Amino acid sequence: MRVLFHLLIISAITSFSYGQMNPGAKQISMSNSDAALSDDVFALFNNPAGLAQLNWREVGIYYSPAPFGLNELKNAYIAYVEPLGFGSAGIGAMTYGFELYRESKILLSFSTSYLHKFFAGVSCNYHLVSIEGYGNKGVIYLNTGCLGYLTDDLRIGFYVQNLNRASFISGEDDIPIILDAGLSYNIYYNFSLNFALEKDIRYKASIMSGINYDIIDNLSLRIGYANEPAKFSCGIGIHYSIFNFDYAVFTHPDLGLTHQAGIIISFDKEGNRTKNIREYLDIK
Repeated sequence: MRVLFHLLIISAITSFSYGQMNPGAKQISMSNSDAALSDDVFALFNNPAGLAQLNWREVGIYYSPAPFGLNELKNAYIAYVEPLGFGSAGIGAMTYGFELYRESKILLSFSTSYLHKFFAGVSCNYHLVSIEGYGNKGVIYLNTGCLGYLTDDLRIGFYVQNLNRASFISGEDDIPIILDAGLSYNIYYNFSLNFALEKDIRYKASIMSGINYDIIDNLSLRIGYANEPAKFSCGIGIHYSIFNFDYAVFTHPDLGLTHQAGIIISFDKEGNRTKNIREYLDIK
């Protein structure tokens, strides 16, 4: 009976659980409207093209022990990006679920740029599902993306998840195929508007929007909204030395309110605090 109960929970929240596959408290606080922003290490899991915007090392950790009060939804992510001069390479891992049902994933990514204005990247995923009493199954699939600066303040981005349509069961879209396109516009150097249109081929398209406001050097305020499913979100970012702490709160129409948190450490090869992206790309 306990096994049946937990599997029913998983079945009821399958569509939500894949929303957890895009980590980063910053991204979530803007309702994942960051397709054209992708400016931290968690771009590895979203639009890998954004990694080449980072000419420094970053380590990110994201952890949610019980979203919406459900231990069965526990998830954790870790990501690292290394600049190589001719591009940036990243590695990441995630775990999701509990003892009866668990998903694990390892990613390797590479991103490069042209004139520091146009970026392209690809991630290779090894995705493993383990179900107690049924064994394990792993598959490999690709995510790819691009990002471009049309002006110093206007960016566009596009990415595809599961480009090769891998699945655990032949003929089933049990790993979502997602198309995501967006734009990001800086009204001021410290205030950006972000919009994205996301289409999981199994469901209606979702329109996502978000605002990021760096109110002072050490504090960012964020807010977002998405319509499929309806989701309101907000959060803060606290920046000190090489540390960036991000916190997000968001709603789900069926499950209610929950919160997420993560930390990113950004440093150059000497261990010093890095420039921001606008300084690195020589954007005034």
